[in-house]
Amino acid sequence: MSVEQKKSSCRQVLIIVLVALLAIFIGLDQIKERFYIFDQNVLQQVAQRNIAKYENNTRLLMQGIADDLNKEYPGHVALKEEWVFNNAGGAMGSMWILHASITEYVIIFGTPVGTEGHTGRFMADDYFIILEGEQWAYAAGDVSREVYKPGTMHHLARGNSQQYKIPEHAWALEYARGWIPLMLPFGIFDTLFSTVDMVTLYDTFRLYGKATVRELLQGKL
Repeated sequence: MSVEQKKSSCRQVLIIVLVALLAIFIGLDQIKERFYIFDQNVLQQVAQRNIAKYENNTRLLMQGIADDLNKEYPGHVALKEEWVFNNAGGAMGSMWILHASITEYVIIFGTPVGTEGHTGRFMADDYFIILEGEQWAYAAGDVSREVYKPGTMHHLARGNSQQYKIPEHAWALEYARGWIPLMLPFGIFDTLFSTVDMVTLYDTFRLYGKATVRELLQGKL
């Protein structure tokens, strides 16, 4: 077999593999709802209940939400507080990963000093439930902003993007459902090429990886 024939054969194999992988992805994408266990409306109810109970105590508010979610979804929520910075789309905050898997994540995210940036554009739906403070957002072409206050939920639909701002401080319960690994490049590029904070990068992968493996061992994608 000549060199050109070998190259042609390799290209054909590569094309077949890529087509097969694409077919598998499309097939899984059609049934991804089967893998979801969380419900954004339940998350909002839990948030609203704890906002009313602990509106003047941020720590108790967060812990109350974690405890209640653990009751709603036993075995799928991390109760130990492990905070890590997140730099993405020009914005910065910190997060506590309550749940992470291949198709879902639930985190408490926010900042006490304010931030703003790009939301990202994902193959996932994102639900941002405000616990304290405010979030502002708008889409390209809008001439007025959307304002989200405690208890309200900002839904960023799959495939959409916005600019957002936390004007002074805010904390939120954030839930994403879709293909979470495809969100990771957006979530780490600022760290890789701007802050160069390798400790944060390590902790992000450590926490996400640990949670995802735990879910896979339970049969949860």
